Amino acid sequence: MKSEDSSRRKFVKIIGASATGIVAGCTIAKKSETPSRRASAKYMGDFIAPKLDTVRCAFIGVGARGSGHNSQIAEIEGTEVVGISDLHEDLAKKAQSKSVAAGKGERHQNIKLYYENGDSWKQMLRERKPDMVVIATPWKLHAPMAIEAMKAGVHAFVEVPLALTNKEMWDIVDTSESTGRHCMMMENVNYGREELIYLNMCRQGVIGELLHAEASYIHELRGQMNSERSTGSWRTYHYANRDGNLYPTHGLGPVAQYMNLARGDDNFGRLVSYSTLGRGRSLYAKENFPADHKWNKIDFKGGDLNTSIIKTNLGRTVMVQWDETSPRPYSRHNLVQGTKGTLAGFPTRVALEGGVDGATDNHHKWAEGEQLEAIFAKYEHPLYKRLGELAKKMGGHGGMDFIMRYRMIECLRLGQPLDQNVYEGAFWSAVSPLSEKSVAEDGAPQVFPDFTRGEWKHTKPLDIVA
Repeated sequence: MKSEDSSRRKFVKIIGASATGIVAGCTIAKKSETPSRRASAKYMGDFIAPKLDTVRCAFIGVGARGSGHNSQIAEIEGTEVVGISDLHEDLAKKAQSKSVAAGKGERHQNIKLYYENGDSWKQMLRERKPDMVVIATPWKLHAPMAIEAMKAGVHAFVEVPLALTNKEMWDIVDTSESTGRHCMMMENVNYGREELIYLNMCRQGVIGELLHAEASYIHELRGQMNSERSTGSWRTYHYANRDGNLYPTHGLGPVAQYMNLARGDDNFGRLVSYSTLGRGRSLYAKENFPADHKWNKIDFKGGDLNTSIIKTNLGRTVMVQWDETSPRPYSRHNLVQGTKGTLAGFPTRVALEGGVDGATDNHHKWAEGEQLEAIFAKYEHPLYKRLGELAKKMGGHGGMDFIMRYRMIECLRLGQPLDQNVYEGAFWSAVSPLSEKSVAEDGAPQVFPDFTRGEWKHTKPLDIVA
C-alpha cells in the first residue's frame, strides 16, 4: 500500500510539472531570456547621431535592389558616393557610372570599386571610411555585414529582413548600442502615400482606440526561380528549407507604427503560426524546368501560405500573412481597425462610425475610389506634401523608395532620430524565426524577445514629421 501511494505521488508530481508547459494544448509560451546590456552601451531608441554636412556613402550589393539605392541616393543633395562593392564587376561599374552622372562633375568623382572577392566589402569599409553603408545582399549576409560596418564606425542601412535568427538580431542590437551607430532596416512601405495617410489618421484619433490590424506580403514570385544571378538563385532555397513567414516586414512595419508598437504605448507579446501545405513551387518546377534541373531535385518543405497572429502586451491582435507562391493578386492588406472605424488597403477603403463625410452615411458601406479624395486631402501626411511630387518623378514603388532614401540622408544631415530604429527592425524581422518555431511545434505560442530591454516604454512614438 505504501509503495502504491508513493508511485501515485510520483505520478502526480510528474504530471504537475509537465502541465506547466502543456496546459490547454501547449498554450503557455516560455518567456524569452533577455541578456544584459553591455557596459557603456547606450539605448538607441531615440538616438541622434552627430550632424553630417556631407554624408559619405558606400554600397554593398548593387544588383536588382541595391542599384536603385545607389542611383537615387547619389541624386540626393549632401551625399558623396565613395565606395561600391559587388561580386560582379559589371554591376559595380554600372553603379559607378550612374553615380558619376548624378554628380554632374561636382560630386561622386572619387569612387573606388571592390569586386575582387566575397570579402572585398571589408576592405572598402577600412579604406574608404564611409559615414553610412547600404547593404542589399542575400539575407544570410545582412547581420554579419551590418555588425562589421558598425564596428568600423559606419551607420548601417540594411535591406529587409534585418537578420534571420533572434541571436543575430540581439548581436545587431548589442553592436549598435556599443558603437553608437545606427542600424536601420530599410522598410520602404512605411513611406507609401496610403500608409503615411493612415498613420496620420491614427495619430489624430480618427478611428478611435486601435484594436486589430492585418498585414501581409502576398506577391506571386515563382518567376524568380528562372534567375541564375539574382534574387531567385538564393531565395528559392529559403522557400525549400524553411517553413514559416519568411518575409513579414512589408505589411507589418506600417501597422506596427500605427499602433506605436515598441514605442511607448504597447509592444509585441507573443505569436502563433500555421502554414499550409507546400505545393506551388514543386509544381512550378515540374512544369517549367527539365526533370534533371536543380529545382526538381529539391523537396520544398515550406508551406505556400503562412498565417501568424500576434498578440500585443495590451491585448491587441495583428494577423500577418505571407505567400510568394500562389496565383493570386498582390496584396499587403494594410488594415487597421479601431473603436470608431477601419482603414484598409488592397483595395483602398475607409469605414467610419457615422459615415465618411460626402461619401457614406454609415459604417456599413466602404468609402472607396473618388469618394476618398476629400478625406485623404484632409489627412495627407506633411512629409508626402513636401516630397510626394518629387518622389513620383524619381520613382521606386510609386515613390516610397525615394522618400525613404531621402529621409535616411536628411536625418543624418540634420541630426534627427531615424524614422525606424534598430529595435523596430529586430521586432518586425523576429516574426520569421518565431513563426518557424511555432509551425514546427504545431502552432505553439512563441514569446517575442524584448530587444529594448524594457526601454520601449520610454521611446517616443514616430513623429508626424514635415
